[in-house]
Amino acid sequence: MHSVLTLILGGGRGNRLFPLTWTRSKPAVPIGGKYRLIDVPVSNCLHANLRRIFVLTQFNSASLNRHVAQSYRLDHFSQGFVDILAAEQTPDSTSWFQGTADAVRQAWRHFHSMPADHILILAGDHLYRMNLGELITDHIEQDADVTIAAQPCDPETSTQMGIFLFDGAGQISGFEEKPNLERLGQIGQSVPRDSRVASWISPQRPFIASMGIYVFSKQVLLDALEQYADAVDFGKEIIPAVINTHRVRAFLYRGYWEDVGTIGSFFEANLKLTDPRPAFTFHDATCPIYTHPRFLAGSTLQGARVNRAVVAEGCVLDQCEIDRAVVGIRTQVRAGAKITNTVLLGADYYNREVDDTGVPLGIGKDVVLDRVIVDKNARVGDGARLVNAAGVQEADGNGYFIREGIIIVPKGATISPGTIV
Repeated sequence: MHSVLTLILGGGRGNRLFPLTWTRSKPAVPIGGKYRLIDVPVSNCLHANLRRIFVLTQFNSASLNRHVAQSYRLDHFSQGFVDILAAEQTPDSTSWFQGTADAVRQAWRHFHSMPADHILILAGDHLYRMNLGELITDHIEQDADVTIAAQPCDPETSTQMGIFLFDGAGQISGFEEKPNLERLGQIGQSVPRDSRVASWISPQRPFIASMGIYVFSKQVLLDALEQYADAVDFGKEIIPAVINTHRVRAFLYRGYWEDVGTIGSFFEANLKLTDPRPAFTFHDATCPIYTHPRFLAGSTLQGARVNRAVVAEGCVLDQCEIDRAVVGIRTQVRAGAKITNTVLLGADYYNREVDDTGVPLGIGKDVVLDRVIVDKNARVGDGARLVNAAGVQEADGNGYFIREGIIIVPKGATISPGTIV
């Protein structure tokens, strides 16, 4: 593992996660009550003893920089680090990152001289727990130039991913980025029926999709970035090109994996944490997800009725009803509130003062929330009712947005008392 350098791609503007990415980059979006998305890939790396990690980002990176600096202070007597590499203008390039491959190409000058035989490339907005050591060991043992983590997918999910095609011997013979359903119908399935790896798929999941996790031999990556100098994206350009010229292998992964790059997927991934036996949990006795230690007191529940919920530390829940919700750090919910199918991202501070509108921080008295995301430091006034009874799919309102039918109260916003949405 000491021969591996890890690059975590912070993504672009994150338009599909707006307004959660209005003031922060995608990897800095809070999740699970107390974590940030960036904690997932970094924790997977640390458990695999991968301790040289760069996070590449360019939009709204201030909160991400702060979180990484506060959370990942590695041993001063080792070579380990978790550092931010933000896009920058240089004498050689005046443009920002244009895509995943372009981001690595432009950042290369910062780590080209570091001793490394392999480059691990991860995304910053995926939710999973993987033994990355097994992935890298397989890459080395198979003498591969490129290894791509992949998993079986159903047709609908496959339209949003890159799909592999295999020959009868199980070798990758083709790759298509985000094919539509018509094209998937023409393909039929990723693996020929008589292939020796036919067990990789099933009738429900007939396609093998890329997870956006790559291991490159260092020189192979450098050569590809130089040879295809106009290529800006790994999935659309670099991977299809190197399949024809290099030893490219797929590493099959059958565990939980979720791309939380949209409001809908983010919302559902959070609520799934409240299931009796969730497919993914942030706590694992041997491989927990790390984050910034805040040393907050335990949450206080005063006459509250809570069912199917994740409640982070430092919360005050006063005679409210909560069913199927994630309640983030320092959340204050006042008496009479009814909260269902909702994600509360919490607060960065305690503040019992009211703002200019007279609304205190947190969820007010007699508020009703259903299918809502309330971002950090937001204020929902007494008697507000956010339930989207009309079933609106997309809208911009006064202090809120609706995306995919989900109401989002953005960071620091205020919902006036008595508001009905």
